Amino acid sequence: MRDPSFLDWPFFEPRHRAFAEKLDAWADVHLKAVDHHDVDAACRALVAMLGRDGFLQPTAPGDSDAERIDVRTLAIARETLARNSGLADFAFAMQGLGAGPISLFGTLAQRAAWLPKTRAGKAIAAFVLSEVASGSDVANITTAARKDGDGYVIDGEKTWISNGGIADLHIVFARTGEAPGARGLSAFIVEGSNPGLSVAERIEVIAPHPLARLAFKNCRVSADALIGEPGDGFKIAMATLDVFRTTVGAAALGFARRALDETLNRAASRQLFGAPLGELQMVQGHIADMALDIDAAALLVYRAAWTKDKGAARVTREAAMAKLFATEAAQRVIDTAVQIHGGDGVRSGHPVETLYREIRALRIYEGASDVQKVVIARSLSSPGAR
Repeated sequence: MRDPSFLDWPFFEPRHRAFAEKLDAWADVHLKAVDHHDVDAACRALVAMLGRDGFLQPTAPGDSDAERIDVRTLAIARETLARNSGLADFAFAMQGLGAGPISLFGTLAQRAAWLPKTRAGKAIAAFVLSEVASGSDVANITTAARKDGDGYVIDGEKTWISNGGIADLHIVFARTGEAPGARGLSAFIVEGSNPGLSVAERIEVIAPHPLARLAFKNCRVSADALIGEPGDGFKIAMATLDVFRTTVGAAALGFARRALDETLNRAASRQLFGAPLGELQMVQGHIADMALDIDAAALLVYRAAWTKDKGAARVTREAAMAKLFATEAAQRVIDTAVQIHGGDGVRSGHPVETLYREIRALRIYEGASDVQKVVIARSLSSPGAR
């Protein structure tokens, strides 16, 4: 059982503590039974379970204009799930990210059509942004949506799309040409059953999850598939990432906490030179460094989440700091855990070996670490920028 004392920090309200306790107890009972050998099936099962038991509710509020996403709840959920199962964290996170543009910018009709389904785990969501030449450079998107009668036709390719191949709901960002660069993008709802959408390639990565390159060929959508106004795509994408980037740091925090738990157990149970491993001063020093990284990451993550929840229009700098530090710190913590576990640390399927594979991608997706440094530096050199 993890140390829950951080929930007593002033960032949190009683409802956050209650949610954390409820989800932690649920994860302990339900996540061990999920078979991960078929990743697509496992992801579908996790989304269905999380939706059935009400834990996807925080991912998609917005049935009315008064409802807002609570980033602290999202972050607590991701930290808790990641500590138990990387794939469960993925399933939860992608429901939020995929439905996020509708929650934040969708019409009442769009929200009514999709959010109850994603919250219930009955529709799997995907955020379809990246392309081969425009991962971090969103303004360079080439997938195009041209006006055709009373709708649009989308043509192009997207890659590194999480939930690619299993999603029912795709939020697709495409160039509509209102202006050059970032100002000429729009966001569209594309259903998984659309005949103009196909899976061009399934992508295998070191921490398996549903991932694909998607092709759009003569993909027709109606005018009411447009989210916001033409040309709002960049704003929608950045605002959505502004909310969910903090939660990537929270997932990294969950991985790091699990690595520390495993290390403490190892240090207490492993005998070396006639005494527990944890009595070696060098090991104690490593454990202290791990704990320090974890608490520093948690402070940055929950500062960013609290700042957004308290009404800040943008938390670009705070979210970038949280994601950058938490993911890099978790990589250090997990690497140390592998080292302290010795040969067992690189044994396939061992918890710390699994964590070692899980953490690496978090330093890349939703803005790589070097990109976050650029974001932070630019915010400091622009007076009043957040």
